Amino acid sequence: MVLRTLLIPLLCLTALIAGLLIGYAVVGDQPAGDVFKWGTWQHLFDLIFADS
Repeated sequence: MVLRTLLIPLLCLTALIAGLLIGYAVVGDQPAGDVFKWGTWQHLFDLIFADS
């Protein structure tokens, strides 16, 4: 029962990390390690919420 309860969130987290890596490194043609840096997400946040 505990294994079943933990399996779904673990699979979701694995899919999220895999999707981030594939999208950033393969599709975006950027270094894969940069997807886990805070500066990458701060830059993305600034791009989305910048005053235009």
